[in-house]
Amino acid sequence: MVVELVIGILAVCALYALAAARVVRQYERGLVFRLGRLQSGLKEPGFTMILPGIDRLQKVSMQIVTLPVPAQEGITRDNVTVRVDAVVYFRVVQPAEAIVRVEDYRFAVSQMAQTSLRSIIGKSELDDLLSNREKLNQGLELMIDSPAVEWGVTVDRVEIKDVSLPETMKRSMARQAEATRDRRARVINADAELAASKKLAQAAEQMSETPAALQLRLLQTVASVATEKNSTLVLPFPVELLRFLEGPRQEAVTKNGKGGGKESNKRTKSLSKESVPELPVEPVPEETLEAEWTVPPDVAIPEGPAPGAISPDDDFLPEDSTGGEDAPSEGSPPEDSAPTDTATEPLPKRHPRP
Repeated sequence: MVVELVIGILAVCALYALAAARVVRQYERGLVFRLGRLQSGLKEPGFTMILPGIDRLQKVSMQIVTLPVPAQEGITRDNVTVRVDAVVYFRVVQPAEAIVRVEDYRFAVSQMAQTSLRSIIGKSELDDLLSNREKLNQGLELMIDSPAVEWGVTVDRVEIKDVSLPETMKRSMARQAEATRDRRARVINADAELAASKKLAQAAEQMSETPAALQLRLLQTVASVATEKNSTLVLPFPVELLRFLEGPRQEAVTKNGKGGGKESNKRTKSLSKESVPELPVEPVPEETLEAEWTVPPDVAIPEGPAPGAISPDDDFLPEDSTGGEDAPSEGSPPEDSAPTDTATEPLPKRHPRP
């Protein structure tokens, strides 16, 4: 009977020990809540005991936590829409503050990181987001760490991971970079041309003193071309010979310019004579012309239009031209016309040809 009682007591003690035994890992710290009240001491790593049913042990990790921040879309100070994501590295330095002051310190740090990232996007320009990230990382770290100190959390590092730009902005930046590189290439090419021109000028001065050097240079060029397998034949031709032939040519052009006018006139006259043939003209007897167009000397020829002439402004009626009863006679003024002061006589009738 006594043995059974002892075994029962040992079994109860063993169960109690199993219920009260706790193990705290090396990277953790333990907080004991006795009847809902936080005890002052922290449970260090290793084996520890609590009162089952009265105490509650809560473990807090002291490791550095890697918290990815979701991509946040915002507008920069120079009005460019971007999407930026980041990552936050933080750890708990005061387990009691992290458990008592904030409900969930991980969620709190995540929300603070998102709002700080939006704020830093609006205060920065696009060039700073792309090239000056170190400064932005420091500013973002200060913005997150300021409220997190009260929660027993310290932020070790904040890094901006990626900056997503619109496709139009990417194409514009690519064109800008291409134009910049093209400008640099042209400047370098211009500097090379300037240096080469200076060297060529010095070489020309040196060769002008010794004409044999120019001939040797020509022979070297011919030899270099002949070494290649091609069908090109190079014949060096002196430039001085072209200048020598240029003088007589200009003189011939000036001479042709002076006498060209006379020769061209002669040619045009000869061509006009050859192109237009001469037609025979029959002579008209002078007696016939005199008998047909003679006018007595005492007849005064009035100036201006003849009486009864049809002006372009008058309406022409076909009935009057047929010589009807209403048509006015030759030499008599029209009925509606105003009388003139000058006395006019009718022209003599035209004599028929014999």
